[in-house]
Amino acid sequence: MLQICWMRDHNIPNAIPDGKRNTHLGSYLSPDAADAGLNFLTPDIHLLALREMLLRERGAAYDFDRAVANSLSSQPLVFNAFGPLALNLTLATNVFRQLVPSFVQSVEKVLFEHSPGRRVDDPARDNRWLADRSAVDVALHVRTPEGESGIIYCEMKYSEDQTGPAARWRERYDEALKQVRLYKDPNSPVLRDVAIEQLTREHMLSQLAVDNGVTRRAMFIAIGPRLNRRVQTAFQVYANELLPVDDNDRSRVTFRHFTLETFIDAIDVAGDQATADQLWQRYCNFQRVYEAALSLLAPNAQPAAADGSAGEGQLDRKQDDKPRSRRRSSARTKSDQVAAAPEANRHGQ
Repeated sequence: MLQICWMRDHNIPNAIPDGKRNTHLGSYLSPDAADAGLNFLTPDIHLLALREMLLRERGAAYDFDRAVANSLSSQPLVFNAFGPLALNLTLATNVFRQLVPSFVQSVEKVLFEHSPGRRVDDPARDNRWLADRSAVDVALHVRTPEGESGIIYCEMKYSEDQTGPAARWRERYDEALKQVRLYKDPNSPVLRDVAIEQLTREHMLSQLAVDNGVTRRAMFIAIGPRLNRRVQTAFQVYANELLPVDDNDRSRVTFRHFTLETFIDAIDVAGDQATADQLWQRYCNFQRVYEAALSLLAPNAQPAAADGSAGEGQLDRKQDDKPRSRRRSSARTKSDQVAAAPEANRHGQ
């Protein structure tokens, strides 16, 4: 419903045939709109997405139709969220200095649909990796505060319900679970569960990148909307399977997870309020869905206040759940608060 609202706001026609109603195509763009790149927030992001898909790494798994036509897919979200960072490394640096200040001094390159195992001639037969096509949505090459090179591997979710389809479990995965030294119990069935196994594979891949000399340091992060409770639960359950972090082991690839709202906040505080507002309105402003339902179920309910605060009978939201730019508070003040707050609290851990 939120994607349909966004499409209507921007006069983007959907794929529902004339005269048809109540189909699942309401959040799909029409062929002409998809070809015009209207699933992306700006023409520059559209061109970036086309370039990345056309010049993708060998074996990279893009679904072109989903990327350009399905507004609910996480594929266009990846480009809409990380595209502005890939096109402006200063912005990328300022965003990730907020999210992981202990790991990032600067962002130097952004790669999409990436796997370090694709450096070899035949990754499917190279048991230094996972002998499959596992890849992360984004890889950010960074310089750490200590001056070392590092990589942040990232997985992004949006409307996924964590019910699959899952990768075929391979014998190599069982070997790698013990090899990477990340887990309390490498034999845990939780790590193999359909809701978790992608995080398991991609974190192992990130650790193997360090172990095989691709980079000296790495981090694996996951991002998903706060209100997608299945995604957030998967992140937390996976985190609970990991061994405690050893601050003295710099070769260990740690795992962090953030809400999409936190990521958008960081873009706002980094200075790109326009992009933050676009992302918020398209992907996170579920108040619109609530208000649409309320207008049908309780048409006489008090509407939202002019300043955006909840009126009587409205959805009860905590003030902190609204991104900073939507609160219209001082970016300077909020930036100072981010810098002063303990890192774990800022990340919702």
